[in-house]
Amino acid sequence: MEKDNLSEKESLALISQMIQKAKNSYHDSGTGPILWGTVITICSLVTYAQITYGFKLPFDIWLLTLVAIVPQIFIVSREKKRSKVRPYDQTVMDYVWLCFGISIFLLVFINNNICSKLAPVFKTYIEVKGTRPEFNYSSFSTSFFLLLYGIPTIITGGCRKLRPMLYGGILCWICCIISVYTKSDVDMLLTAIAATAAWLVPGLIIRHRNKKRAAADV
Repeated sequence: MEKDNLSEKESLALISQMIQKAKNSYHDSGTGPILWGTVITICSLVTYAQITYGFKLPFDIWLLTLVAIVPQIFIVSREKKRSKVRPYDQTVMDYVWLCFGISIFLLVFINNNICSKLAPVFKTYIEVKGTRPEFNYSSFSTSFFLLLYGIPTIITGGCRKLRPMLYGGILCWICCIISVYTKSDVDMLLTAIAATAAWLVPGLIIRHRNKKRAAADV
């Protein structure tokens, strides 16, 4: 009599085959990390140059991060169309990075309000003392950004088993600690290093792996 139910061995083989198909169908080009790694690195280096050499651009270089949202939306939409199977952890990753983006926006909002409150205090201090105060809040605010950079990067690197991204996220936290004791110009260099290590380099590695996988499947 023919069995209607799959045996335990057949079931395990079927599950394994389904998981393998899901892995092969998942598409992650690495374009997103490359985009943001490049944008943050450029913004940081330009800001470092402005502080060091005393020049100003006619616009805020960090507005590029807002401009980058447009291609990011296009990238996400294209990735969803090209993905045959949505990995079970992708929804979790989406929420992690969504919370990261909202947290960055909220931090910018908080920083702007703190700076607006501190401006009259610093102005009075300069008028009374005749010198600028040694305290510079913007330098410490960089530490908060580096702290946030590390959280989603470490989670993604750990869950996706991407060691370069995991190590890059840890480096963000190391740079965060260092930035507490450094000035604004050095903070910008630390931010550039962190963005390159956490996003740009891992993104390039992911792209290279995908090209090798695509060549092997041909």
